[in-house]
Amino acid sequence: MSLIQYLHDSADLIRLAATPETAAQVDAAIGRIAAALKDDRPLLVCGNGGSAADAMHIAGELVGRFLKERRALNCIALGADPAVATAWSNDYDYASLFARQVQAYGRDGGVLLGISTSGNSANVLQAAEAARAKGMAVIGLTGQGGGRLGPLCDILIAAPSRHTPQIQQIHGCLYHYICEQVEARLAG
Repeated sequence: MSLIQYLHDSADLIRLAATPETAAQVDAAIGRIAAALKDDRPLLVCGNGGSAADAMHIAGELVGRFLKERRALNCIALGADPAVATAWSNDYDYASLFARQVQAYGRDGGVLLGISTSGNSANVLQAAEAARAKGMAVIGLTGQGGGRLGPLCDILIAAPSRHTPQIQQIHGCLYHYICEQVEARLAG
């Protein structure tokens, strides 16, 4: 496949994701996240591999700034602290790492944004369960169908693909838009 075809296919997939249903889910997520951050309640973001990098990217945009000068926002990328990640995973297990961090940093009224292209990542599922136990809203960013994460979510945003690189391309567009809109609401 040529680069030109690859980019055309990517653009087609992004257009396929541009539905009223996706817009409604994203708007609901923006509202929940903005409300939590306005009250200085945490936004905890987690994922594995490329989704872990996306979680750190989101935290960087919200703690730092996306497009506007504003106060720092209470956003933490779970798993980003290697001392915590390796200590817990070595002494216990990796599947419970994010849940343990939700127990430490989560707060009633906060939000967990779990990113899993399959929707079946064990550590993201456990984080969602821990967040619900803490009284946090759970937003899932997944691939088509939502996997086992779907039923644990208050808001599920599922990219219309089962191919990981394509899902991640859509996720990047969606979370950049979410960051932009959350920042616009909170920058005042």
